[in-house]
Amino acid sequence: MVEPPARCTEGAACDRYRFPGNYSLCVIMASDDIAQLADNLSKTQIGDGELSYKGLGLKLDTTESVEDLVRKIEQYEGLRALRLEGNTVGVEAARAIAKALESKDLLQRCYWSDMFTGRLRSEIPTALRSLGSALMSAGARLTELDLSDNAFGPDGVKGIEQLLKNPSCHSLRELRLNNCGMGIGGGKILAEALIECHRQSSALGAPLKLRVFIAGRNRLENEGASALANAFQLIGSLEEVHMPQNGINHTGVVALASAMRHNAELRVLNFNDNTFTKKGTLAMAQALRHLRNVQVINFGDCLVRSEGAIALAAVLREGLPILKELNLSFGEITEAAALVVAQAVMDKPHMEKVDLNGNCLGEEGCEALKEAMENMDKGDMLASLSDDEGEPDDEDEEGDDDDNEDNVSDDCNEDSEDDGEIVKENGVKRKEDSPAKLQSPEEIMSFLSCPSVEKLLQLGEMRTNLLQQADASDPHKAAEVVLKIASLYSEEPETKTAVLEAVDDVLKKLLSGSALQSNCVLSTLLVMMGLLKGEGKMKRVSLVPGQLLCLEHAVQQDYFLQDHVVLLRIFMSKNSEALKSCGAARERLSSALEKRDALHLNKGLRRPLISTPDLYIL
Repeated sequence: MVEPPARCTEGAACDRYRFPGNYSLCVIMASDDIAQLADNLSKTQIGDGELSYKGLGLKLDTTESVEDLVRKIEQYEGLRALRLEGNTVGVEAARAIAKALESKDLLQRCYWSDMFTGRLRSEIPTALRSLGSALMSAGARLTELDLSDNAFGPDGVKGIEQLLKNPSCHSLRELRLNNCGMGIGGGKILAEALIECHRQSSALGAPLKLRVFIAGRNRLENEGASALANAFQLIGSLEEVHMPQNGINHTGVVALASAMRHNAELRVLNFNDNTFTKKGTLAMAQALRHLRNVQVINFGDCLVRSEGAIALAAVLREGLPILKELNLSFGEITEAAALVVAQAVMDKPHMEKVDLNGNCLGEEGCEALKEAMENMDKGDMLASLSDDEGEPDDEDEEGDDDDNEDNVSDDCNEDSEDDGEIVKENGVKRKEDSPAKLQSPEEIMSFLSCPSVEKLLQLGEMRTNLLQQADASDPHKAAEVVLKIASLYSEEPETKTAVLEAVDDVLKKLLSGSALQSNCVLSTLLVMMGLLKGEGKMKRVSLVPGQLLCLEHAVQQDYFLQDHVVLLRIFMSKNSEALKSCGAARERLSSALEKRDALHLNKGLRRPLISTPDLYIL
């Protein structure tokens, strides 16, 4: 601890204060200011390799103003960390500090956030270059660099560009640049610097192993985020990524999702307050399938919506074994989708918090969700629902200004690395080594363009070719095929047999993939049936009883898994305008779902998801 300055004894009229180490400074200031300065300096910490001037509020403009700091740096032989946050450093003062740092080759951690308050934006890059040059001259090997809360913009990133490329940053483990106003240009400069750092360090046999990256509130937008995604994919060692409030929509989110899956040790993923919509959420869900160590997911205020929430729930069921926190707040998620999420977290032994506040559950939906969590003995992990937005109006459309969902073939495609390289042919993705899809017979296309019982029966054995039109990588088209076939259902034996056989063949194929892929198909089916609100311009069908009766048959088959039963039963339990014209068929489907649940219960299961109507979970 530094001793406070003592009053000079030369005379009462002298305003000279003497500081430890025989350093004296003539000051002309009010006695209150002197007392404040003395108190601030008394808080300076030295120890454990760290020199801290944190939060002293010092205005360091000139060489003279930093003489005390410079002297302490020079005298500190084992300096490993320097805290300057909470002060304001000018160009001249930065040069003086830099001079002292040129001999500090053991320095590893630079905590320099909030260090340029009140400075001209043009001053900051110059100051940063001086400090960076000193670290490079010293041969320091940084592990942490924190420059958060310095509004330096793209020019500020240029000020640290050479440092980031230098061997002094080959050892960097944590980089914090929160609230720096980098913008798109700064994001691109930063990405290029990190890529070059990785390239040079790899050439030396010790590639950059960045673990923590924090860059919230920087207006990176899609271009900046995509540029950084390229760097993240190359680095591959990230454990925490925090990029909230950056104005990123689905284009940038998809790029980041692709990069995240290459960082196998990822533990914390925070993209709060960006705009995912369906495409971004499905891309993130696909990436999460490949990650086993994620503990915290923060997609709050990201507009994940109901379809996105269902996709994430599917990933929760099949992976993410040590997840602790899930934030899907303020995402326009409806009650049924929230219940699907609740069901998915049941078997997560490490789960501590589920945040679904600020969604569109309505008063009854909030109570149903609370009851569901309590029935699973997890009521204490549900965050407050005090800011719920209420049930959405049926007339409201979840349109997307920049995310037309007419074709979602890229969203749910199984594109893991193990599946082989995917290439585009006529807008359809497929494995490079697989044969090209055969052209569909004219009779099939005629049937799909204008379905009729006569055309279906005339197809005969060609009905198997309907499978070619039901590709799970295009959920919209696949669901359309199912609903067109099912709309022809009747109790006439020959028609009933043909319809159910065709529905079985198609659904067996569609539901045989991963939980994410099959739930994507089912959620699209629910949207087209009018039971789930979707995004974009997806056309809904006029629901007819035969479609529900085909589902009644399907839920009794082995290919219709219990997870699918739970999902469908949750949505069938809701009062929907679309179901009012299909009363008897709805009752038959609900009864089949209930019997399927009862069979599961008889095998040793568990607790009701909600009590009215009775829903059960695995």
